[in-house]
Amino acid sequence: MSVLSFIRHGVTALAASLVLGGAALAQSGPLVSTEWLEKNLSDPKVRIVEVSVEPGIYERGHIPGAQNIAWHTDLVETVSRDIAGPEKFQALARKLGVDKDVTVVLYGDNNNWFAAWGAWVFDIYGLRDNVKLLDGGRKKWELEKRPVATNPVPVKASTFTVGEPNKALRARLTDVVASVEKKSDARILDIRSPDEFSGKIIAPAGFQELALRAGHIPGSVNVPWARAVNQADGTLKSPEELKKLYAEVGIDGSKPVITSCRIGERSSHTWFILTRVLGYQAANYDGSWTEYGNVVGLPISNPAGTVWGGK
Repeated sequence: MSVLSFIRHGVTALAASLVLGGAALAQSGPLVSTEWLEKNLSDPKVRIVEVSVEPGIYERGHIPGAQNIAWHTDLVETVSRDIAGPEKFQALARKLGVDKDVTVVLYGDNNNWFAAWGAWVFDIYGLRDNVKLLDGGRKKWELEKRPVATNPVPVKASTFTVGEPNKALRARLTDVVASVEKKSDARILDIRSPDEFSGKIIAPAGFQELALRAGHIPGSVNVPWARAVNQADGTLKSPEELKKLYAEVGIDGSKPVITSCRIGERSSHTWFILTRVLGYQAANYDGSWTEYGNVVGLPISNPAGTVWGGK
């Protein structure tokens, strides 16, 4: 090979490696871009799953090839207040064609609110590094007028075998009480709205799951979950911006964090950011305020003074 040919070959190889590297980089992190996903819609090793808040939105139009999860039935036990048990989750994962050798892209409406809940449950059952969120979710996909479909496409079932649940990702009431009583160094990060946190309201208008008391867990700090998102397109803010956002209330990764909200869904969005984007140690408290605020005998903080919500 001549020197000129060698140089040309080297430049071509470098260009190819940069292109491949870009795709690999998109898959190696916790997020994938809308551009990357559109280029990989037909990849047999990519599974796309929608987890939205609004019922029927998937049926009206979804990313081509996407499967659908109804979070309030598929990802939870419908009688006991719990996440889906191992057998139920294994059946769901197999039905979706999900496995550890497949890149799973979760997305949804409302800035990936419940898609992050899905990522949390997936992580508990051993699906972590191959599970990504579509940065910007439905909002960005639709803003960019990317293709949508209305007919579900069947996928080949997987042979996924669920492992032992990772209990470290889930905070229980006892973990929260230990923090309140200063028997644990875990910090509690409440991601509800300022009005919920102060006790001015118990829950956002229209939500049925309530607590008898308003306020927040003593010692917790407040960063509303939506502050982590760019409002224009629903994408997450940069890691540098996110670190600064949480550091303002003392959350800097030096101590474990318990994320909390009303029923654990919004807090899973912040949990995803803390653990997957920033690399902090965090557990999601899915009991959240509807559990803690209803427990007899536990102290609360209520700056607004509306301790009792009844009339």
